[in-house]
Formats: sequence, C-alpha cells, structure tokens
Amino acid sequence: MLCEYLMEPTTTLSIVEALTRAIAERRLQPGTKLGEQKLATHFGVSRTLVRQALHQLAQNRLVKLEPARGAFVSAPSAREAKQVFAVRRMLEAEMTREFVRVQTPAKLKALRLHVAQEKAALQSKNVVGRNEMLSDFHVRMAELLGNEVLAQLLGELISRCALITLMYQSDKDAAHNADEHENIVKALTERNADEAVRLMNEHLEHVEQHLAFDQGRPANTIAMALA
Repeated sequence: MLCEYLMEPTTTLSIVEALTRAIAERRLQPGTKLGEQKLATHFGVSRTLVRQALHQLAQNRLVKLEPARGAFVSAPSAREAKQVFAVRRMLEAEMTREFVRVQTPAKLKALRLHVAQEKAALQSKNVVGRNEMLSDFHVRMAELLGNEVLAQLLGELISRCALITLMYQSDKDAAHNADEHENIVKALTERNADEAVRLMNEHLEHVEQHLAFDQGRPANTIAMALA
C-alpha cells in the first residue's frame, strides 16, 4: 500500500506531462475530447488517476472540463487573444516606464539572467519550458518593481497568453521573442523610457500578429498523439 501511495503522484504527473507535450507540439488539436477510459487504457492506469491529471491540466488552462460532457483540449480564440493583448499593452507600457525610473544594477542583472535562461530553454527544444520562460520575463519585471498587485494581475493575464502562445506560436517566433526581450533590457539599462516603451509595445504586437490560429493540424487519435 505504501509503495502504491508513493507512486501515485509520479503516475499522475507523467500523464500531465505527456498530455502537455502533445498539446504543445500540436499533436492534439484544440477542442479534442480526452476520454477518461481511452486515456486510462493508453497509460495502463485507473480512471481515477486520469481524472486527477485532467483536473490538474484544467487548473493550468490546457483542458476544459464540461459537466456531463467530459474533458476537452482548450481552444482559445483569436478574439480572446486580441482582448488579452490589448489589456497587456496598457499595463506593460506604464510598467516599463516605471522600471526605467527605479532601475538598479541588481534589477537589470536579474533581467539579463532571465533572458539568458530563455535562450538556454530555446536551445533545449523544450516547448513547454521555453514558453514558461518567455512569459515569465514580463511577470519578473513586475516582481522587480515590488508591486505585488501588478505582478498578480499580470500573472493572470500572462497565464492566459501562455496557453495561446503554447498552442499557436512557432519555434522561430519564440526565438525572436527572446531577442526582443534582450533589446528591451538594453533600453532599460540606458534609461531610455520612450524607446523601452516602444520596444515593449512592438514586442507584444509581434507576438499577437504571429500567432497562427489557422494552421492545419493532424486529426490524431489519442493513441497516435501520445505515441
């Protein structure tokens, strides 16, 4: 019983990781139904463990749970993306100006370190990891300002953006994002508020404009997607 109890979290985590990779690598389409029994059969586990994994994925916004219908891969729309990015541009323009006013060598060093970690994640070809690092750059700026309310609000918005970019952003555009972050840090270092704000707005516009909502996707079965 003790061994079984200790293995349970690992088993649930492995299901979460496998489904996350399949969604991030576009092997599972937005809107795909994730049948508990099919997943249980594929992984060789109980439906209880599958249900736990689906609930964790729902907390991460990757899966939508619908009463009496089951679990489905989330399908964020172009309209939702447009609204989220509009709010981000309003918040992050002022955040960038404030960062220029209060920047210190330690704060700038922290941002440079983050950009270096982004580039390392890009080299590793870990789609989920690189997506998290690129998204966290913006939350990190808010945290370094010491504004907990802004960090919380921005974290929620970026959580929604992270799902959108995870599903619809190409490897090439992700690498370009890291370069743009580096340019923003350079403008912050030079205390050039207007240039930093311009670069931030341009960066967010680039991310939004290059999301491929209409890209073709394979109609994989659960077994094919997770093979």
